[in-house]
Amino acid sequence: MASVRLVNVEKSYGRTQVVKNLNLDIKDKQFVVILGPSGCGKSTTLRMIAGLENVTSGDIYIGERRVNDLPPKDRDVAMVFQNYALYPHMTVYDNLAFALKLRKVPKQEISQRVHRVAEILEISRYLDRRPTELSGGERQRVALGRAMVREPQVFLMDEPLSNVDAKLRVTMRAEILRLHRRVQTTTIYVTHDQTEAMTLADSIVVMNKGVVQQVGTPEEIYNYPVNMFVAGFVGSPPMNFVQGELHYEDGKLWFVAEGMRLAVPAAKEKALVADGAVQRRKMVLGFRPEHAVRVGTANGKQGEQTFAAKVDVIEMLGPAQLVYLKVGPHLVAVQTGLDCPVRSGDAVTVDLNVERSLFFDPSSDKRVA
Repeated sequence: MASVRLVNVEKSYGRTQVVKNLNLDIKDKQFVVILGPSGCGKSTTLRMIAGLENVTSGDIYIGERRVNDLPPKDRDVAMVFQNYALYPHMTVYDNLAFALKLRKVPKQEISQRVHRVAEILEISRYLDRRPTELSGGERQRVALGRAMVREPQVFLMDEPLSNVDAKLRVTMRAEILRLHRRVQTTTIYVTHDQTEAMTLADSIVVMNKGVVQQVGTPEEIYNYPVNMFVAGFVGSPPMNFVQGELHYEDGKLWFVAEGMRLAVPAAKEKALVADGAVQRRKMVLGFRPEHAVRVGTANGKQGEQTFAAKVDVIEMLGPAQLVYLKVGPHLVAVQTGLDCPVRSGDAVTVDLNVERSLFFDPSSDKRVA
């Protein structure tokens, strides 16, 4: 097991730069998820760590070794791909043992490692079967097992659950998490699925257009995103954004947008006025659907953190419902309990927990408060 460190790593294909000045420090035994949309450079980063792609500039260290010039077989990493990449003509046992046989590991040790890993992954009864005789989840366990038997310093996983159905994905996430807790091997996991990132990671690296946007725990990424990209990408349903302005009226700071006028809490005000120029300053209010405290009838009492809206569409989510609202020109979503008596077309008022909401500078997209 080992730490992984990337220092000023860049990757270009001709004139196209796909990874830009990437600096990352992954601690020993840590489970790190690289999260981002398609084409953001996350898989390229993983492949550079594995040695499957050359680094254009910068340095990669696994433990204390600089590995830029080492071939994949000498980096002591094991990679799990999204397509399993199992040999269809071999039994499960032979698939698990293949890499060890190439390394000329003694037969007795191969057998011990294979059976130990098969027991951990609960696939011992499948050792005589071929991959075509297994379900998708079972094949994914074999792919994980093939990486495990090598006893590498680092596991690299490239969207390993993208080919399994939604129900199995939930089960396999739990399997991977239990596996990591048991073997304690440094793991770097790439995905575009923010649910996988939030449930699996010790630390999340959010990437966009080849640039790291934020590194933090799932709680930090979700509650304190550094910019609008992270805030909008992480969270399902995504964060609502409303463009408006800050106004001082009667000694109090307000966020004012078409169809919305909300008092800014004192804790937020301090950060928003720190640089002086406030009046008529353009600002973006970001709030998550669960930040709605109450959704009631339009004739209900309105407070300083209440706005009026019209119900557009309602989506049932099982234990809750997602209510899409028209607020002036804006369409926002709030989450309510199933006992909330609203229907499409209703005029309603929404009490918003502005203290949990966020404010972003529209010129830089960065979070201000």
